[in-house]
Amino acid sequence: MIRSASLASILALLPAAAGAQEATDATLNAKATQAEQAAMAEEMRVGPVVGQPAPVVSVIGPGGAVSFTDLAGEKGTVVAFFRSADWCPYCKKQLIDLKEAAAPLAAEGWTLVGVSYDSPETLADFKSAKELPYTLYSDTGSAAIDAFDLRNPDVPAGSRYDGIPHPAIIFIAADGTVKAVMREEGYKNRPAVEAILEMAAAL
Repeated sequence: MIRSASLASILALLPAAAGAQEATDATLNAKATQAEQAAMAEEMRVGPVVGQPAPVVSVIGPGGAVSFTDLAGEKGTVVAFFRSADWCPYCKKQLIDLKEAAAPLAAEGWTLVGVSYDSPETLADFKSAKELPYTLYSDTGSAAIDAFDLRNPDVPAGSRYDGIPHPAIIFIAADGTVKAVMREEGYKNRPAVEAILEMAAAL
């Protein structure tokens, strides 16, 4: 036997239904906002996507061409992309500061390397002069810089600075996955050594 609902019972359900509708609208609005924020973040993103495979590229070191996975420690490779060891004073300071990071990173299972568009000779001279305990690799032509989506597009094409990267610290796991990307606003600021070591320990 089908029973008809009373008017009172129908009216009792209306506030709940309205509340459910409001909750649904709020949820949809929140999701739309999150999607917009994610789209904006992606548009502003510089560097590779965390959680995705790192680009397979080669850079030139003392022993010739190598990939970042070739250089990986037990956990992986920490790659410091910098503008130049030839003319950039902020990069030179960063490279010297990173001397303090090489051994602690190695203890955590990470190999520290530096990469710029400088020639192998320029990088070898700087490493020797500053007694760096880690190796600098040349990306002449900026193929790796481009593959990692780090090229600074604001410099004039064909100029001395054409092909420089936005400075960044990229953590690449031994399996080739990008685990973290560290950057600061503006080329004058670089991630602190303490922050890099904290990130390495957390991964």
